[in-house]
Amino acid sequence: MITRIEYLEQIKKFKDKELIKVVTGIRRCGKSTLFKLFQKYLIENGIEKTQIININFEDIAYEHLTDYKILYKEISERLNKDKKTYIFLDEIQHVAKFEKTVDALYIKENTDIYITGSNAFFLSGELATLLSGRYVEIKMLPLSFKEYSSALPDNISSERKFSQYINEGGFPYLLRLEDEQSKKDYLEGIYNTIVLKDIAARKKLTDVSILESIIKYMFDNVGNLTSPKKISDTLTSYGRKVSQPTVESYVSSLLDSFILKKSERYDVSGKQLLKTQCKYYVTDIGLQRFILSGNKRNIGHNIENIVYLELIRRGYKVYTGKIDNLEIDFIAERNGFTYYYQVSMSVMDNAVLERELKPLNKIKDNNPKFLLTMDLVPETSHNGIRQINIIDWLLS
Repeated sequence: MITRIEYLEQIKKFKDKELIKVVTGIRRCGKSTLFKLFQKYLIENGIEKTQIININFEDIAYEHLTDYKILYKEISERLNKDKKTYIFLDEIQHVAKFEKTVDALYIKENTDIYITGSNAFFLSGELATLLSGRYVEIKMLPLSFKEYSSALPDNISSERKFSQYINEGGFPYLLRLEDEQSKKDYLEGIYNTIVLKDIAARKKLTDVSILESIIKYMFDNVGNLTSPKKISDTLTSYGRKVSQPTVESYVSSLLDSFILKKSERYDVSGKQLLKTQCKYYVTDIGLQRFILSGNKRNIGHNIENIVYLELIRRGYKVYTGKIDNLEIDFIAERNGFTYYYQVSMSVMDNAVLERELKPLNKIKDNNPKFLLTMDLVPETSHNGIRQINIIDWLLS
C-alpha cells in the first residue's frame, strides 16, 4: 500500500475539526485506500476500533443502506455515546438524498464525518446549499510520478520509470498487475464505469456512441486550444452530427466525473481571463493511452499533461497563458505568488530554445520563470529563466 503522504497530511490536519471532510476524485485514484491509511493512523493514536464506522457503498453488502433514512438509523445506533465516533462513508453518491443523513449526523455531538465521491455532481445542488460553509473538499488525483517511482525497485532508472509511467498512468492498482492485457482490462473497467454508470446512466443517454466520440476527440486533443463549437464542427465534418449545446453538456459531465481537467486562458498583458477557447487535460495519462489505442500519441502533449497535473497536486491554480500572440504553457498561482512554466521535449536545437523562451522573455514582471524539458543536462539559466529536467522537477 503506497502511503499517500500529501493527502494523508491534509486529512489529518482537519481531524476533529467541525467540518465534513469530502474527498473527491476519479474512480480508483485511491480514495478508499486513503480512508484505510487514516483509520490505521487513528488506531495507532489511541482511537478504538469501535469508534470507527466505515461503509463503502460500492460493496453490495451495504446495498440495504442506500436509503438515507435506513442509513441514518444504522449509524445512529452505532454511535459511541461517551467518545467521538469517526464516520467514513465511501462513494456516498450511491445514496439518494444522502445530504440529509450527513447533515443530521453532523449536528450530533461527538461525530467526525468523512465522505468520498467520484462525481462532482454530488457536491452540487442540495449538498452545497445544505452544508454550505460546513465542509472542506480534498481533491485527489492518481499517483504522482514521485509516488509511482517510490513503489518500483531502486535499481530501475528514473528514466525507465518515467517511460513506464507515461504509458501506464497513475492508477495505484496497476502496480499490482504484471501483464499488459490485465492492465488494459483494468483500465477498460474504470472507463466503462465512468462512461456507463457515472455519465450515461445519470444523463439517461440512449446513444452512448456520441459521448464516446467526444471523449476520443478530447483525449486526442490534450494540450490543444479548443471550444465546444470547434468540437461540434469537427465531429459533424466526420459524419457525427452533434450540436454545440450537446457538446457543452457532455464536456461538463466529463469534468464532473473527474476524467478531464480544464485550464482556462489568461491574458498576461490585459490581466484578464479569456472567454474563448481553453485547454483540457486528462486526469490519467494511461487512460488516454487505452482510449487512443492504435493512434499515435503526441508525447510532448503527454508530458505537458503530466506537468499540469503535478502543478495541481502542489496546490496551484493553473491557467494557460497568452501574451500578445504567444502562448505560455502554464501560469501557476498559489498564496498570492505567480510562476510561469514552459514545457518542451527538447530545446537542444537553438531555434526551439529561442521559440520556447520568447513568451517568457516578453513577460516584464519579476515572477519566477521555468523551462521544463526532457534534456539530460544540468540545471541552467537563460537570462533568469531556470531550465530544469522534467524528471528531476517531478521528483523534487
